[in-house]
Amino acid sequence: MNALHELLAARSYLVLDGATGTELFRRGLESGNPPEEWNVDRPDVIGDAYSAYTNAGSDLFLTNTFGGTRYRLALHKLDERVHQLNAAAARIGRQVAEAAKAESGRTILVAGSMGPTGELLEPMGSMSQSACQTAFAEQAEGLVDGGADVLWVETISSLDEAAAAVAGARSVSNLPVCVTFSFDTAGRTMMGVTGEQAAQFAVENDLAAVGANCGNNLADTEAALIQMRSVTSDIPLISKGNAGIPKWEGTELHYDGTPEVMAAYAARARDAGASLIGACCGSTPEHISLMRDVLDGDVPIPEVEEIPATTTLVVREPSAGGGRRRGRRRR
Repeated sequence: MNALHELLAARSYLVLDGATGTELFRRGLESGNPPEEWNVDRPDVIGDAYSAYTNAGSDLFLTNTFGGTRYRLALHKLDERVHQLNAAAARIGRQVAEAAKAESGRTILVAGSMGPTGELLEPMGSMSQSACQTAFAEQAEGLVDGGADVLWVETISSLDEAAAAVAGARSVSNLPVCVTFSFDTAGRTMMGVTGEQAAQFAVENDLAAVGANCGNNLADTEAALIQMRSVTSDIPLISKGNAGIPKWEGTELHYDGTPEVMAAYAARARDAGASLIGACCGSTPEHISLMRDVLDGDVPIPEVEEIPATTTLVVREPSAGGGRRRGRRRR
């Protein structure tokens, strides 16, 4: 049993963190600047951001490495610093997790965030499967060397990129691998992946957990979870939705999801079968704190208006043995 499953066995559900970018903008990061560079230049700020979530009640937090592949870092001429920047982020996270354990006795996991490369795979684009796998392996190696407990592939749209990320991660490490897809196009990912297909991918690739993050709205994220649970009851589900819907206020983008909205969502996500529950864009430690209180039963579930999904669900009952059905993969 790996560290993630051990903690789940002890607690039945885990509270994740919220948005990294939101916290770094609040701490002075300017739009357009690479947050990963702060892992070396401003480690104190990164550590404070991690600590804000652990203090709010997170059992697991993601490293500041969402854009940590050489493809994303190349946009800022940082592609030769992949290992350094990823290892630094995980190392800061390890220090925060160990300090929290020494102070409170809580076990907190550090998840190495691995976001999409931003490139299209062949034949739609020019990046080969092997080049994509190599890029994720390079990033994963830095995260492992820095002390990550889990490798966390997130905001994925394509099954092919998910496969490359998983293969790359496993080529350099035996750490558990989790994957979350972003459902933002009429209940599917940008590349057409459904919740059922994402879950089948998780079954066939023996993922530690699978789920949904970011996305179009909370309702579509929750709908994807229900589809995933219809395929498998064995693999833990992740729900990390955005804090409501983004709206422009002048030149700034704000999310309308209050802590109350996200706390109610957290309860619905658990009812839908998720056991790893956090938040994504627009969320803060204040959101996570109330989500923790609601999930722990310390405060009642807030009464908020639910947003309808943009897609009609078609789900099936899980088949015997955890729903390990074949023939659903898009690849």
